[in-house]
Amino acid sequence: MSGAATAPVAVTFPAGVLFDLDGTLLDSAPDMLATVNRMRGARGRPPLALADIRPVVSRGARAMAAVAFPERDAEGVVALVPEFLAVYGEELGRHSRPFDGVETMLAALEAAGTPWGIVTNKPEYLARRIVPQLGWQDRCAVLVGGDTLAQRKPHPLPLQHASAAIGVPACDCVYVGDDARDILAARAAGMPSVVALWGYRLDDDDPIAWQGDVMIDAPEALLQPAAWPRPA
Repeated sequence: MSGAATAPVAVTFPAGVLFDLDGTLLDSAPDMLATVNRMRGARGRPPLALADIRPVVSRGARAMAAVAFPERDAEGVVALVPEFLAVYGEELGRHSRPFDGVETMLAALEAAGTPWGIVTNKPEYLARRIVPQLGWQDRCAVLVGGDTLAQRKPHPLPLQHASAAIGVPACDCVYVGDDARDILAARAAGMPSVVALWGYRLDDDDPIAWQGDVMIDAPEALLQPAAWPRPA
């Protein structure tokens, strides 16, 4: 007995997408490099190269200060953070750009009616300053910084908060990030994840070990709805 033909299920973009900022949407390493080199120059030290600072950009001010001043112990590095943030605030957006393919990928999500937002560990006030420089202030549906809530990534709270803000259950959202903390936060939130391999990583990082749902080499690959992970 022959049954009725089953219509193919259309593959669509996720119901909502959340992104990390530095190293995922934004190539902000040049701004960070300008910051640490100003700090080093003020102390009579030669500038670093972009390759020196790039791997740790996603790990925040402390990690970059530690690279810039490797002789400092942990307490000494922490003491540099306020200076780093002040100088970075002056360099913010002067040298950074979205990664190639990001604007096209965001436009594809918007054309499909998929809301997108940003969940970053960058202080919220800095994130809110850079978003208008990129022309995203009326496009980004939610912005959560590292100090917006009581917890930051890898805790799931920022992702849970952001998904609620855009009205999409966490299990129907996807989080895209370039650091292990991003993938840990997504897993804890019950949110499918994309490992952004175009981002910033140390040489000994193993993104396979992060156990994200999919790994993507370039933003352009996310123009295909089938490239995105599906809800469990």
